[in-house]
Amino acid sequence: MVIEWLKIKVAPEMREQYIQKDAEIWTAFLSEYPGFLGKEVWINPDNSTEVILVIRWASREAWKSVPSDRLAAIEQQFAQQLAGSYPIIEAGEYQVRKFPQS
Repeated sequence: MVIEWLKIKVAPEMREQYIQKDAEIWTAFLSEYPGFLGKEVWINPDNSTEVILVIRWASREAWKSVPSDRLAAIEQQFAQQLAGSYPIIEAGEYQVRKFPQS
């Protein structure tokens, strides 16, 4: 499993709307792809401008197989719905390692 990790900067008064629209638009879109396993949204109780998205993919290949033109179209739709853009201020990729239990 691969984790796509994104830290987004959001105005505090827009945070809940951002999270709602993210679920309606981005999560619905990603759910169309077989390698998408799920998504969590983390909020920082000490920083109301920070939203972390943790997206689980079956493999890196599944994640990277989402067509870039479709990603761009969804990003445009998302920005229009929220009347603005919300910068990704950090991004990362992680592999989930599981070890056999003895």
